[in-house]
Amino acid sequence: MFARTILSRQLLRPAFAAPVAARTSFLTSIQARFLSDQTRQAIDKAVSSAPVVLFMKGTPETPQCGFSRASIQVLGMQGVDPAKFAAFNVLEDNELRQGIKEYSDWPTIPQLYIDKEFVGGCDIIVSMHQSGELAKLLEEKQVLAVESEGAEEEAAKKE
Repeated sequence: MFARTILSRQLLRPAFAAPVAARTSFLTSIQARFLSDQTRQAIDKAVSSAPVVLFMKGTPETPQCGFSRASIQVLGMQGVDPAKFAAFNVLEDNELRQGIKEYSDWPTIPQLYIDKEFVGGCDIIVSMHQSGELAKLLEEKQVLAVESEGAEEEAAKKE
């Protein structure tokens, strides 16, 4: 029965079917036309809204997927200043959810932007965190929370 299923699929597949890679690039070019000027402008505005921007599923307080949760946790561990951070919930707007993928040419969510530049998704964020690259980038861009002098003195006293 299994062999018949495979044979049936082979017979039903058109002889002219393009390889997967060719179909993928075709779909990408078709999808490019679906990103309206209005959506592109809205994403441009969102990316420009803060020095650190994360497009995610859910909110920082209630992430709706493990990858979004991991990305938020990494940014928190790095000490990103909340005043220099914005998050956008792609689950609230399907146009945003699909448009951000085309905008960045990156197929997954979450997506991190630092100073309007696309950094990557969760795997890139975690890898950069582990290697120290993310800490260096966040420090260079001056987006880390700065402790007040009083807080530093309190921390020194506790040690």
